[in-house]
Amino acid sequence: MAVQEARRYGEHATGCAGCAHCGRAGHRRAVAAFLARRDELAAGHGVPAAVAHSPVAARQWVSDELAQSARAVTAHGREAGPARLDLVRRGTLRTVWGAVLALLLAQALTAVEAGWTGARTAGLGTALALAALLSAAAHAHRARGGLLAPLIGEDNRLSTTRAVAAAWLLLLSFSLVLLAARFPAPGPPAPAATAFDPARAAGLLTALALVAAVTVTARLVVTAGITAGRLQKVRADRPRAADLLCDDSGRACLADVQYLLVSGAVLVLTAAGLAHDPDRLPGVPWSLVLLLGVSAAWHLAAKCAEGVRPTIHSVVRSREAGDLDAPIRTGDDIEIRGRGFVPPGAGAPDPLTRLVVRIGAVHAHVPLVPVPGGFANPTDTALTVPLPADVEPGRVEVSVVTAAGTETNRVTIDVVD
Repeated sequence: MAVQEARRYGEHATGCAGCAHCGRAGHRRAVAAFLARRDELAAGHGVPAAVAHSPVAARQWVSDELAQSARAVTAHGREAGPARLDLVRRGTLRTVWGAVLALLLAQALTAVEAGWTGARTAGLGTALALAALLSAAAHAHRARGGLLAPLIGEDNRLSTTRAVAAAWLLLLSFSLVLLAARFPAPGPPAPAATAFDPARAAGLLTALALVAAVTVTARLVVTAGITAGRLQKVRADRPRAADLLCDDSGRACLADVQYLLVSGAVLVLTAAGLAHDPDRLPGVPWSLVLLLGVSAAWHLAAKCAEGVRPTIHSVVRSREAGDLDAPIRTGDDIEIRGRGFVPPGAGAPDPLTRLVVRIGAVHAHVPLVPVPGGFANPTDTALTVPLPADVEPGRVEVSVVTAAGTETNRVTIDVVD
């Protein structure tokens, strides 16, 4: 046993392809190295003497060094991606079969006094059938995270609306399969017409149609916002469970939280109704449907108000302490003030390196200026960039292209000799 553990440790120490442990360990080491390098450069250490005498050259060297380190972190993250998705797939399968085992234990415990019934057998058989189908679907989508693949949006984040719709669809599927197993044909003691009573199922079908409509509408709203340039979407490195409750920047979103909680509460009450009366489709009271509708409306309203179009308010010459006031000349630093330069999810070092300022026909990358714990440049409301030597004197248009690929409005500045 000790020999096997030592051999496993040796493999992980040297690294093995496709290993989740090695992939995550390599990514953690790359992140730690980047943070240490950033803080070292922020303190003024590690800058070569050849460029230390020139503040502009030193700043550019520091920015290039951090950009290269950030790309290394991103590369390690991509290498660890497949292994992480495989872990997610295994975790979801364990959750599915764990739920089947929990159902079996619950039925066994409650059957001690009441006895085993046909409804318990049908419920367990339905759970096993759905678990087998879900396992097959997870295997088919194993390269994209198994069962989570349909819940992941184009931005590589888990979608709250898709998760809610999938949960309601799963409950309806379980109910229909259970009743089909219980009553394959009309007859006593409970006719199929009673089990599939449309009047009783109206609330359930309305709730399912509501969450499905919210899912489609939310997608259309996001697509329209991206097309109009009002909403910026930066692809995440990997999906996280927190995506269901947070916005793209990782902060808790009240609209998502309330929609998930209200939908989950109504779903649990509906499932409890099915467990209490397994011979009929579960009914959802119209009061709960109304509550779900209000929650969905809040969620969609927040989606419509989400995002801000990146905009330049002004472009001024950056002035250091002791400098004289002067017009903008080639080689000067210009400070661009506005909003929306760093969209949600683009605060990581690698997306920051993709921020570009278009100055006439020249594309200038915004230098990274490290400070302890973060970056002083660029920020969401201001960024500083040196005016390239290739910019000709005269009237020049300036615009910013964010990491999401969205371009701001253009502002004209005067460059003098």
